[in-house]
Amino acid sequence: MAKIISVLFFLVVVTANAESRLPFSTVFKGRDRFDNLASKAKAENWKALPIGERTAAVGRALVGTRYKSFTLEIDNRIEAPSVNFTGMDCWTFYEIALAFARMLNEPEENWTPEQLLHYIELDRYRSGHCTGEYLSRLHYLEDWLADNDRRGLVEDLTRSLGGSSVSHSAREMTVGWKHYRYLKANRSLLGPLAQMEARVSSRPLYQIPKSQVASIEGKLRSGDIIGIISRDRGGLYSTSHVGLALRVADGSLHFMHASSPRNYGKVVIDSTLSSYLARYRTDSGILVARPVR
Repeated sequence: MAKIISVLFFLVVVTANAESRLPFSTVFKGRDRFDNLASKAKAENWKALPIGERTAAVGRALVGTRYKSFTLEIDNRIEAPSVNFTGMDCWTFYEIALAFARMLNEPEENWTPEQLLHYIELDRYRSGHCTGEYLSRLHYLEDWLADNDRRGLVEDLTRSLGGSSVSHSAREMTVGWKHYRYLKANRSLLGPLAQMEARVSSRPLYQIPKSQVASIEGKLRSGDIIGIISRDRGGLYSTSHVGLALRVADGSLHFMHASSPRNYGKVVIDSTLSSYLARYRTDSGILVARPVR
């Protein structure tokens, strides 16, 4: 009898675990692109580069990838680390570049999709752990920066480069919840989500005003993560876009990012960072995170 109960318990646990996981074809797309990128990394010895330059090298190799909105919304119920090389938004572009760069520290036999997903989880989720729940993900860039800086993965350089605090509001997701697959499928998440947004909004948000960016471009490095901060009509500030800094051959500092369809519709190396900010009236400044490891 005890043996029967033990077997039944095992079957229940296995079934529950299986139901809590998404198919690999859902969480990882673009194996050919991954293999080509790994081959290029090996041929050009990206592993020997500092982490920032390594991140920028991966980012440059992704230039031309089409823009795809809401690439993190992959299921109605289960949250999981994911990678999509066939289409990226601004967030998944920078995090894939950074996670791939971190993976290159591993022995080459560990350059696998599974290992890349491990580094995505390390970066994307609170304390580096995905619980399978939607709110274990770091949904706001400023929240991501605080969590990753605390764990020593990146260094927040915003204040040391002259940043000052601005009135902060993180509410995009509760306002626009119908755009998010998980939220549409489970509206009970809206209450906890609003509480999370309130916690994020209660912390200071620092920005380097765009009028000062040209003067600090010389202090930025390839692979620095550049968060764009915008101001709404009510005078409140929030993060609205993200990309990577890239130092090009002539020494100028450019903005590399996944640009939405209303602009380029793909990953591009854009104009200098200060020129990019001047193009958009609502963009007020930047935050800067430097990869440490």
